[in-house]
Amino acid sequence: MKRLEEITLIRFVDDLAGAIFDFFKFILTSLCYLFAGMLIVGVPLFLLATLFKLIM
Repeated sequence: MKRLEEITLIRFVDDLAGAIFDFFKFILTSLCYLFAGMLIVGVPLFLLATLFKLIM
């Protein structure tokens, strides 16, 4: 009976570690997409604003 409890505990800890890993992976992926989007939109917009500032 003790062996079954150890296996159950190991499985629970493994599932918990997997859930925590998936959560942090989701957060990191979301931040990377956010920063990439900011760069894709922000850099051309900044260059366009700088160009208009030089023209005016």
